[in-house]
Amino acid sequence: MKKILTTCPYCGTGCNFHLQVENDQIVGITPAKGNSVNNGSLCAKGHFGFDFVRHPHRLTSPLVRKNGVLVETDWDEAFAVISNRLKAFKKDFGPDSIAGFSSARCTNEENYLMQKFMRAAIGTNNVDHCARL
Repeated sequence: MKKILTTCPYCGTGCNFHLQVENDQIVGITPAKGNSVNNGSLCAKGHFGFDFVRHPHRLTSPLVRKNGVLVETDWDEAFAVISNRLKAFKKDFGPDSIAGFSSARCTNEENYLMQKFMRAAIGTNNVDHCARL
């Protein structure tokens, strides 16, 4: 069995754990000890919530709507579509017609970059986050 050190995807805390991998399938998780922010502990999601990687409906490539139907595409086309749509919305309706909504599953650095992009590139302060205490 392989052990792969990685970071939990569920929130921005950055807990580390070892994926236990057998036959290219995750079969368990062991919390990392020592220098990890979680110091050997994990929440229930981090410890047991890994089945999503095998879900049959999990998206593994970008989808773009063409003629009303979502079709698989490559990342270059997907980013081009996003860029063109954002530019068109900004031109036609102004920068405040666009909002950015970030995720607690992102790191603090990723959330910072998202809000910076919205403010600097798009020109709006319409930025929010799903984490609520």
